[in-house]
Amino acid sequence: MPSSLLLISDTHFPARGAAHDGGLPGPVWDAVDAADVVVHAGDWCTAELLDRLEARATRLVACWGNNDGADLRARLPETARVTIDGVRVAVTHETGATQGREQRALRAHPDTDLLVFGHSHIPWDSRADGLRLLNPGSPTDRRRMPTHTWVTLTLDDGRIGDVVLHHLEPAGRA
Repeated sequence: MPSSLLLISDTHFPARGAAHDGGLPGPVWDAVDAADVVVHAGDWCTAELLDRLEARATRLVACWGNNDGADLRARLPETARVTIDGVRVAVTHETGATQGREQRALRAHPDTDLLVFGHSHIPWDSRADGLRLLNPGSPTDRRRMPTHTWVTLTLDDGRIGDVVLHHLEPAGRA
């Protein structure tokens, strides 16, 4: 049976997520409820959203980001590593500059099939020598992007499938 994943990052609660019910837009909470595993790639900013996701998600895999303080760093690793349905997953916040990202990721995360990262708030999907790199963007802080974003995907028997980038218009836009 495939596992469904929700990928989010850079929620920056409460500065960015406070306008949403519980810190995330409604469609993202719906995705939390539907996912077998929720993955958060850092920049929570407070433990409040972490507590909410831990309480609501079936399973949470997460790391801390550069804007996360000692309380979050005490509870989360800099890089989380798990195997889900035969896929070796690493979750970290920063991967450095766009140029050379794949080669740095291959060196930093050997024996990894899927690297989930954040920091830029810009969605990313690339492959390098068997490694898939995904950045879901941000569901609450779009920065230079036209929409807020998150990713859903499935993992099944060692394969990554059905990667979907979701978009939510920012408040006030039709």
